[in-house]
Amino acid sequence: MPRARKGALIQCDPSIRALILQMDTDRNNIILEELDDTHLLVDPAKVEFIKAELNRLMSQNIYDAMDEEEEP
Repeated sequence: MPRARKGALIQCDPSIRALILQMDTDRNNIILEELDDTHLLVDPAKVEFIKAELNRLMSQNIYDAMDEEEEP
């Protein structure tokens, strides 16, 4: 018999999906179902955590030329 699950649908590109999968391997309770390459069903209580963690990870990967000022 089919079973219903309450979840939040996340649509993202494959690179963001890989980051969310990595988060799930660390915490092991975020993803309820991997639907395809661009859609995940996640625990609705974890959506804010996912957003915050993605923002943190993405801010680490931003290039700022001012950070690499050359010394005379």
